[in-house]
Amino acid sequence: MRPIDSNSGKDSLAPAVLTDFDDTAAEQNVAELLLQQFGDPTWTDIRARFREGEFTLIEYQEIVFRNILADRATMQAYVKENANLRPYFRELWDYCQDNRIPLAVVSQGLDFYIEALLEKEGYPLRHSSPAMRPVGGGNLLGSGPRIPVYSVNTDFTQDGITYEYRYMRPGHERQGNSKGLIVEQYRDQGYYIVYIGDGHSDFEAGEMADLLFAHRTLAEECNRKQIPFRPFSDFGDVLRGLGEFSAGGLSSQAPA
Repeated sequence: MRPIDSNSGKDSLAPAVLTDFDDTAAEQNVAELLLQQFGDPTWTDIRARFREGEFTLIEYQEIVFRNILADRATMQAYVKENANLRPYFRELWDYCQDNRIPLAVVSQGLDFYIEALLEKEGYPLRHSSPAMRPVGGGNLLGSGPRIPVYSVNTDFTQDGITYEYRYMRPGHERQGNSKGLIVEQYRDQGYYIVYIGDGHSDFEAGEMADLLFAHRTLAEECNRKQIPFRPFSDFGDVLRGLGEFSAGGLSSQAPA
């Protein structure tokens, strides 16, 4: 994580808020909700082997979704009935829109279930292009406020689900989409990066952020590696951090 230095000029930068989805923007792990309902019973064994390092995330995700027979509409309906966004997401969205602060979802999850929950809650979407066009304020907001979603793109075919990984880091394609690559894109546009996450897949992005909100596994990893972060329980924590940023008193550590 880059240190916050009052002499570095970061106080003059505009913030961008980037959030993980499963177990972060969403209170539930939405992928696992779907697997519990529609997946092959062996999916938990595959998950255990993934956690032991036998599979990459790409391999795990494609294996466990391979035998699902439900179609996109059926799974999206299930998500809308059984999942919800974490408290104060709406308030964060409104604050970001009022202050022209970019807010985006950055996930290694699958686009169709992220879409379902955001649409349920009434949020318009904007899918980023394979070329990852610049994300400056005007291009990001376009003709109306929309949430950019950086995730695994899927297509439902007669032969099953196909996957497109648009945000791979060159030389690390086996790892799938790189959240750090998205952070770099926003940072290169001059934004002060606020990142929120919960798991191992968020560590690359979190380490690059200017201000990190972490919980669960990510918080444990940051503690272990002595990387500063703020504890995260809901998006009220992020709103308070943005308020401090506006007041010029932001710190990477949680307030005492």
